[in-house]
Amino acid sequence: MFRALRGIGYRVPQLLGVRTMAMDAPQVQGYNYETLLISNPREHVFHVQLNRPESLNAMNSTLWTEIGECFNRINEDSDCRSVVLSGAGRIFTAGLDISDMGELVATVMGDDDIARKSRVLFRMIKKFQDSFTALEKCPKPVIAAVHSGCIGGGVDLICAADIRYCSRDAWFQIKEVDIGLAADIGTLQRLPKIVGNESLVRELTYSARKMFSYEALQCGLVSRMFTDKDELLTGALDMASTIASKSPVAVQGSKVNLIYARDHTVQEGLDYIACMNQAMLQSEDVRIAAMAAMSRSKDKPSFSKL
Repeated sequence: MFRALRGIGYRVPQLLGVRTMAMDAPQVQGYNYETLLISNPREHVFHVQLNRPESLNAMNSTLWTEIGECFNRINEDSDCRSVVLSGAGRIFTAGLDISDMGELVATVMGDDDIARKSRVLFRMIKKFQDSFTALEKCPKPVIAAVHSGCIGGGVDLICAADIRYCSRDAWFQIKEVDIGLAADIGTLQRLPKIVGNESLVRELTYSARKMFSYEALQCGLVSRMFTDKDELLTGALDMASTIASKSPVAVQGSKVNLIYARDHTVQEGLDYIACMNQAMLQSEDVRIAAMAAMSRSKDKPSFSKL
């Protein structure tokens, strides 16, 4: 795998055992994955770690599948109200694990009819797309905490998150053109809407140059930068805890409407939230939050599971 990474221009660093605070948090029962580690470090907060540190969290076929399965399950888990997504070890992710893509290579290099090969590839691409889109469809806010390199598919992944933080040593690279393809899992669709700068997105996409943390903060790809990985995870977990303390009806309804508004006209967005809030305004959460605000109590209101 490392040989493959060197072949596309990535310098593989010396791997050292790195222990983070997430390793000390209790793992969530029932979330048993080969490439992901799911823990519960704060109340109603889940921490999802890409957990292939020995392979620089390169995305093999198992990880592609498990990311989607994990967030589809979190979608239905009332114990979770917000999620932090990070990478174990020295790097967030090295992107696609080319050495594991045997089916892809076999299909491309095979002698089958082009129509039949195209059908296989289409289904494969859609499967990968759906796996990352699961972060966006999950109504629980997702905070991506990026340290060191975030390459190729890693950019696709964090673009599907709600909030992006990074450490000072972070860098981002849309690497796909260097291996002869156009990014097809969400970067080209989501990144222009995130940063609002078509010129920058095209420059990064066509050249595959690295964008470092200061530029990522300046252009709006990330909203906060921290000194190192430990501070990054603490900051991400603090924000996740703040979000988790709010009404889950309000937070999850807000996420659904923000995504809907991004992809529709203003009037369509207004009509959509009007239809949703005719029911949501009758929630007990509105009464609880209003009473807490009027009483000016220092105690935070407590909301039931959704």
